[in-house]
Amino acid sequence: MITVENLSKIYQDKNQTVKAFENINLEVAQGDFLIFTGRSGSGKTTLISVMGGLTRPTTGKVLMDGIDLWTLSEPELARVRNEKFGFIFQFASLIPTLRVIDNLLLPLSFGGKRPTLEDQNRARQLLETVEISDKEQSFPSQLSGGQQRRVAIARSLINKPDVLFIDEPTGDLDEKTEQAIMQLFKKINEQGTTIVMVTHALDYAHIGNKVMTMRNGVLTPYEKGGELI
Repeated sequence: MITVENLSKIYQDKNQTVKAFENINLEVAQGDFLIFTGRSGSGKTTLISVMGGLTRPTTGKVLMDGIDLWTLSEPELARVRNEKFGFIFQFASLIPTLRVIDNLLLPLSFGGKRPTLEDQNRARQLLETVEISDKEQSFPSQLSGGQQRRVAIARSLINKPDVLFIDEPTGDLDEKTEQAIMQLFKKINEQGTTIVMVTHALDYAHIGNKVMTMRNGVLTPYEKGGELI
């Protein structure tokens, strides 16, 4: 599904050069649950940002179904992001003035689509999937941190993405909520959505079928029991 070829991201100013990562090669197949681990600043968040079409690489290719994302025009790339990818970032980033159901439907408008009754029913089904169907008419301020994260997960799935990119989804959650959210991701993956996730939570590395460690911009297979050095 996704092929990464000789991918590098290098930041440079007048005084210094910073290599986020260099010469990354990997493949993500349909149905994979790929997990990137590594210390903060190791380049893993930048990598999924490039893979998801959010940050332009310095060199290399990201092929989605054989098409290099970074040869597309900005409108074409925006369409791929909206139709093919779902994103969950470190914070829920819900619109505070919109009710839960409207936060879910918001991504549909990015493609110029007016939500239909079918879309509303799908949004309600997703709220059932993430187990907060009773919060449909609530505002974000009325939700706990874990509930807000569940809304963000449901929102990322509203366009039926082929790939879900997830960046540190549980860093600000308690252990019980973290476990519930990770199990929810496992369920979503088992239902057919490909997942690429960045996490520090090594206790949950086993839920992925592929686990890689990013260290100083270099990606290597993660060994069970290894440490983030």
